[in-house]
Amino acid sequence: MKSVGTRNWDWGDFTLLQIRRPKMDDMEELHQLFRTVITDTFAKEGIEDMLDDLSEEIEAKKKYLKSDLESNGENRFFLIAVDGDEIIGCIEYGPASELINKCTNNAYKGLMEIGTVFVHPDYQRKGVGKLLLNEIYLSLEKKRFEEFCLDSGYSSSQKIWKKKFGEPAYVLKDYWGEGYDHMIWNVKVDDCITQENI
Repeated sequence: MKSVGTRNWDWGDFTLLQIRRPKMDDMEELHQLFRTVITDTFAKEGIEDMLDDLSEEIEAKKKYLKSDLESNGENRFFLIAVDGDEIIGCIEYGPASELINKCTNNAYKGLMEIGTVFVHPDYQRKGVGKLLLNEIYLSLEKKRFEEFCLDSGYSSSQKIWKKKFGEPAYVLKDYWGEGYDHMIWNVKVDDCITQENI
């Protein structure tokens, strides 16, 4: 598979923002980004004491990244946001997770799932996530994927996805405990590209 080239933005708060594919040399810094963002998210969700879940989620993201780097983007496909020489965000897609397949009774088996939409806490609400999403939509379109799914058990992310993609196709009430629902969306790539005016 031909890799996506680096795209640069000279943009307000950033030295020089690049969206590019990760390299093997980026692995350690990305592992740290996973830990920082997931730890911050758990704290904001009020579940920071769930240390086993936190570690499990970090390890899952590390495996996804390893799968990408070992397959040159064939099994998982990451893009990263770099400001100057600092990695500040990432996004990836790959086959729908076991969790999505289980919760949808395999309705989304065969679909790509967008995940690991992470922006360092110091850079959130500055448009980095939107740029990463726009680039991943174009990557999906280039590979001729017509739709994708995504899911979240975090209330903060659920608010963002509802605003961006509308109501979820599946709401699993109290899936993670009382008051902690899990939500799954099914989205058309064309709708995203039109909506974002890429």
